[in-house]
Amino acid sequence: MEITSIEARDIPDAWFQCIYQVMETGREYTIDRGSYEGQKRREFEFAVVRIRFPETRPLVPTMPEGSSLPPPTDMEFVNSYMDKLVSAHSKAEREDYVYGQYLEPQIGEVIRMYTEDGFGTNQACMAVCDPRNIYLEDPPCLRQIDTRIYPDEKKLHFILYFRSWDLWGGFPSNLAGIQLLKEYMADEIGHGVKPGETIAVSKGLHLYEMYFEVANLRLGRNP
Repeated sequence: MEITSIEARDIPDAWFQCIYQVMETGREYTIDRGSYEGQKRREFEFAVVRIRFPETRPLVPTMPEGSSLPPPTDMEFVNSYMDKLVSAHSKAEREDYVYGQYLEPQIGEVIRMYTEDGFGTNQACMAVCDPRNIYLEDPPCLRQIDTRIYPDEKKLHFILYFRSWDLWGGFPSNLAGIQLLKEYMADEIGHGVKPGETIAVSKGLHLYEMYFEVANLRLGRNP
């Protein structure tokens, strides 16, 4: 498998770089099972995206001045996504799951670990998993939020794993919402801890065929 590494300043920069790179080098194939079955998607075989300053505002991408293209997301949607990250009670009747049902109890425990036990630990890792999820028609995409604070640095870093990841709308919404979670946790931990970097990895970061044309337009190319 080819490993693609992206180094970005902020979330909008990471999104744009990934759009460019997946259109240049992504593997294209037809979906046999999963969302948009029968359509094509273009995908990184394995992607590592490092964002050095994910706290930089705006958290979500904007389109160039004068562009008629709609942005891939907005903060209203991000805030609603944030609710589903942190609360099990945000689950709607039609939804099979929300991330909050897995993460809500773990968020408090990670905060407690760092606050009471100190920063020198590898155990502050939050999982999104249930063995029964493999039988769902659409199982969770985000599977892990690992964390790290170095005592001499006092920055809360997040390391994320997505089994599958929609690049156009999902990527910026997810990263912005997760950044808000990181900022909340850093504030709750206290002791001078500030939000740090985000490193996201995925073996399924992709762009659906229905976004190929708009991606080319965003890149300033003729579709």
